[in-house]
Amino acid sequence: MSEDKVETLLRQWEQSYKRGLLSFWILLLLNEREMYAYEMRDEIRQMSQGMMVADDNSIYRALKRFAGTGLIHSEKRPSDLGPPRRYFALTQMGQQLLAAFIRRNVLVFQQPQVLKAIENVIGRSE
Repeated sequence: MSEDKVETLLRQWEQSYKRGLLSFWILLLLNEREMYAYEMRDEIRQMSQGMMVADDNSIYRALKRFAGTGLIHSEKRPSDLGPPRRYFALTQMGQQLLAAFIRRNVLVFQQPQVLKAIENVIGRSE
């Protein structure tokens, strides 16, 4: 298979994979500190080492969905640079959901059998 074909398939896979991970990155950020939506875009890019890029509309849609399910709460606060900003924070249920997701879907990659399988894949592709 050509490198171009692999790159095309990789981009397609990453697009669908990353769409599902936006929730994870937003909740992870809000677990660290309260934030307003506009600053999340740059924080997500930085925390994901440039692998995750989210537009403002996607972030706002996710925040609205999270608020509707009780995972986050928000409050408006004055801003020195303009109009008031809405700050978002995780609720206790949001923290519980994030912890459960990490245990079930992230920590599995630290299991010795999975690490060995990953190392085998990387070793073969070098």
